[in-house]
Amino acid sequence: MRRSSVFYAVGAFIALLALATATALFMTTHKPGPPPVVVGGDTPEQSVQQSLALIKVGDFAGFWKHALPPADYDTLRADWTRPRPDEHPLTPEERADFVKNMQQLTEPDAETKLYALARPKLAQLQAQYQDQVPVMIGIFQAIAATGVSQSKELTNVQKQQATAVINVLAPWAQKVPWFDQARAKQAIGVAVATARKLDLKTPEQLKAMDFDTAMQKYSIGFLGIKQALAIYGLSIDETLDSVKITTVDNRNGHAHVRIDYTLLGQPLSTESDLIEQGGRWYSQDMLQNVREAHERLLAPPAPAGSVPAPAATAAAIQAMTPAPAGKH
Repeated sequence: MRRSSVFYAVGAFIALLALATATALFMTTHKPGPPPVVVGGDTPEQSVQQSLALIKVGDFAGFWKHALPPADYDTLRADWTRPRPDEHPLTPEERADFVKNMQQLTEPDAETKLYALARPKLAQLQAQYQDQVPVMIGIFQAIAATGVSQSKELTNVQKQQATAVINVLAPWAQKVPWFDQARAKQAIGVAVATARKLDLKTPEQLKAMDFDTAMQKYSIGFLGIKQALAIYGLSIDETLDSVKITTVDNRNGHAHVRIDYTLLGQPLSTESDLIEQGGRWYSQDMLQNVREAHERLLAPPAPAGSVPAPAATAAAIQAMTPAPAGKH
């Protein structure tokens, strides 16, 4: 659960978008600071609300401290720097691309140089693909919806919820002016400023980060994604602020809550199961995932030449498929 492939998958451009937002959060003193971190919640509703408040400000260190019982939080921190047997080293080409991108983003006058390169490319892309973008996004929408419907890991309710989100985001993406030069200039400026703040020169620095350092970098990445989406008309803060939590069932240390929210003006909902431990409430799925990841990390490797069990076979197939947009 340590080094997310998402930061390589989305590239330096998206992962490095957030310095302006981060600076504003730290320097605008009249705004409220991060919410105080408490372990778990007094009630299921408070547990979810606290998690959302920490996510909104990008406090991922506080989020994990809140989301896990103390023993599991300590385990997560200890596991962070353990070697992953299924982690593959970067190729020389991937490493060279990372170093080159970071150099371009941090060199003197990078904003002007990158925008000068982007302007003719944006004009060319707009001329070639402006009319095709809605069609391409429609194709991606159909592919995503099919993947959700065929998923063996999602329940029917979760499939319905995920499909609803896709059906809201796709029309937005079809109307977004992706080739608008003014918006591109804003994004480039934020990317350059953030790259200088992160001061990452090699991918080895990413791999060597401890838990606390990684959470700081992830915070910058998340805040940057929020800012980038806001440039193109999608406010994550508005969505988080719209959340309303209702307890559907609560008995014998188990609770089921409904989470209603608004995404791009459309009302949506999701559900979550929580479990009580030590008088505090935690997300059942998150706690289970962290514990299962720890068990997999400590499991002895299979003997060479042995026939994999069904579970190991499934894991091998999953390892060969593209990783989801998440850390683990």
